[in-house]
Amino acid sequence: MRKVGIVTDSTACLPEELVAKYDICVVPLMIIFEGKSYRDGIDMSPDEVYRIMRRRENLPTTSTPSAGDFLGAYRQLSQQAESILCITLTSRQSKIYDTALVAKDVAKEVLTNTAIEVIDSRAVGGALGLIVLEAARAASQGADLAQVTEVVLGMMPRVNFVAMLDTLFYLARTGRTGRAQAWAGSLLKIKPVVEHATSTGETMPVARPRTRTKAVSRLLEIMAERVGDSPVHVIVHHADELEDGEKLKAEIASRFNCVELYLTGFTPGMGVHAGPGVLAITFYTEG
Repeated sequence: MRKVGIVTDSTACLPEELVAKYDICVVPLMIIFEGKSYRDGIDMSPDEVYRIMRRRENLPTTSTPSAGDFLGAYRQLSQQAESILCITLTSRQSKIYDTALVAKDVAKEVLTNTAIEVIDSRAVGGALGLIVLEAARAASQGADLAQVTEVVLGMMPRVNFVAMLDTLFYLARTGRTGRAQAWAGSLLKIKPVVEHATSTGETMPVARPRTRTKAVSRLLEIMAERVGDSPVHVIVHHADELEDGEKLKAEIASRFNCVELYLTGFTPGMGVHAGPGVLAITFYTEG
């Protein structure tokens, strides 16, 4: 039996092979469309979700997993691990952390021999994924709950998330433009570049180029400023833009000293809010 089992939510955007390799338990968000609920990445394919969204009418929304969903994950892992660490999407943009805490309180009564901790990563997308991945690697090497928790807290200030949006239309419709609200009048004229900072747990505007090419160049400039020649761990995301995602991954591979480099789809659970056409880079340097 392992010392620590790892739980996260589907916004982590981790490659399936890594989820399987490290036995990470992923609790899916719910996508609500035409009165029905679909588990993020399970019941409805990303291609289907983004095809619906490109119509810009009768659009899907998202819903937080239930406490029962997290309790089910805790039950499952309690059969395989002595303790459980759940790492969630930032609480500034979701109720997932609160829900995972409710499930933890219930679990105290039914899983009395399993210690459970829940951490608000203050991160999104692959930034959450990279934190989860390092926690899972530490757990796979025999670290105990306190040690894995220390790994997570050490990773949180190190991860970077930068993204370009094809439009602010989708964020505006869900009220999630945040500090980019001042740009709302330019919804169709810019390709916004945003950054999510774990120091605040919020997503902030960085630049507003008018073309995708310039937006991608700005993403790479930001990464270069922060990485330099240091060895770097990277996840590239795309929202229904596989060809552009592969080009961005290849560019990063040629320009940076990558320890590991993955390309994943931007989970529909996040894409419903950010929209199709997103390209994002999450990364952290060694040392």
